[in-house]
Parts: sequence; C-alpha cells; structure tokens
Amino acid sequence: MQKIKPLRRFGQNYLTDNNILNKIVEEISPKPEDNLIEIGPGLGALTKRLIEKNKKLTAIEIDKRVIEDLLIQFPGINLIHSDFLDFDLKEFYNNNIKKIRIAGNIPYNLTSPIIFKLIGSNQFVEDAVFMVQLEVAKRMTAKKGTKDYGILAVLLSHFTDTKICFKVSPNVFYPKPKVFSAVVHLYFKDNCLQDTEKDIFIRLIKAAFGKRRKTLKNSLGNSIFADINFVGSNINLAKRAEELDTEDFITLTQFLIETSSFKEINNI
Repeated sequence: MQKIKPLRRFGQNYLTDNNILNKIVEEISPKPEDNLIEIGPGLGALTKRLIEKNKKLTAIEIDKRVIEDLLIQFPGINLIHSDFLDFDLKEFYNNNIKKIRIAGNIPYNLTSPIIFKLIGSNQFVEDAVFMVQLEVAKRMTAKKGTKDYGILAVLLSHFTDTKICFKVSPNVFYPKPKVFSAVVHLYFKDNCLQDTEKDIFIRLIKAAFGKRRKTLKNSLGNSIFADINFVGSNINLAKRAEELDTEDFITLTQFLIETSSFKEINNI
C-alpha cells in the first residue's frame, strides 16, 4: 500500500506507539462476544489488536483511501464506509440485541459531536474508550466551581461515569499534534433521563452556560427559555451555571416538565 498522508479535514493523527496501543486495548478489555465498534480505524494499528480479541468487530471509516487496504489486512471485517455521526446506533443495536461498546482515536474536532451522539443514544451504549485532547478530558471530568466545569462535565456526570485513564504525549502520533492527549473511559449509566426529558435537560444546560459569567436569570432570560417563569423551582437563579451541580439541573428540568405544557416545551 502507498503511504497514506493524514488529512487535516478528517482530523487525522495516526497513533504509532505500540505501548500506548496495548494500553488502550487493555483498558477496553474486549471480549469475543462484545458488540464492538471502532471509530476511524485509519491504517489499522488499533484494529489489528481489537480484532485479535473480537472477530465480530465493526469498523466505521470515513476515509475511502484506506478502505481497500483495511479489507485486505482484515478479511471478513465488518467495515462500513461512513461518517460515524451519520451512523444509526439504534438500528445497529436492534440488529445485535446487545449493548454497544465503542472505541477509537477520534478526530479531536469531533469529540463533542460524538459524545452528544452517544448521549442521544445512551440506552444502546454500554461504554466508550476514546483518545481525546487532554484539555477536553479535563472538561469532561471537571467538578462544580472549577474553570473547566461546563456543558460536557454536567452531561457526562449524569449519563456516564467518566475517568481519565492516562495522559499521552504528542510524540506518539504522526503527524505530531500540538497538544497533549488522554485516553478516557465513559461507562454509560442505566437510570437516566429519556426522550423529552433528556432533550429539555440538554437544551437547558446549553442555555445556562451560554453566557458563562452571567447569572442563571440572565442566561436563561436571553435564551430559548426566556418566556419560562422559573419562580418556584427551588434553584437560586442569582447563581451562575458553574455553581450548580448536575442534580440542580435535573431539578430545573423536572420543574420545566411539571409546570409547563408539553406543547410549550416542544415549541422551544
């Protein structure tokens, strides 16, 4: 195969260090019976290790340049030429009747969209192991009141138990990124908000952090929730979003659903 040059538009930085690759596989701990998806197999460095432990591996790759070589390297692999963000996780789950496990060295510019997609399909996902930018990993696991605490931290604390597994140097990638990375493990919880509640919860958090230095009263008053009267919610709207924990946002969500008509909410 001719040498494939990583493309910036796909956010490609190929992981080349065997020690890091082995540590990732150890963290994933794939089993033969797992319903496992790899996002962006690229040249197949992680794929090789995963498919040794899970012959049913599904790999989703957007870059058509590597498809042929992947099929040659891994005969019989379930390789799907697609953008993961367009992939139907519900259908994939229904076809296998087993919760999905997901792994990948994902494009850093797509970290948030991928996480939002998994949260949107959280009932079908068991866990996910990703390589992400270190600063994003810190935001994913931040605690209330810290500078990194925001939308990702609140959402992930409700829908997952998330841990930073280990930090990764830029030196183990080709080409070298300008930032440090980290491997994170997201364990999806079973008892979470669903359907309409989940949608309202996500939109509420985005609105609350939309003007980070403003009070909740100002942030929500300048958002899609401007016409909602939050008096009686038992949440102090003089606080900033960063001062609320996940349960506070759950309380606000339940208040919205209980005191507003579904028609009013759905029209937001």
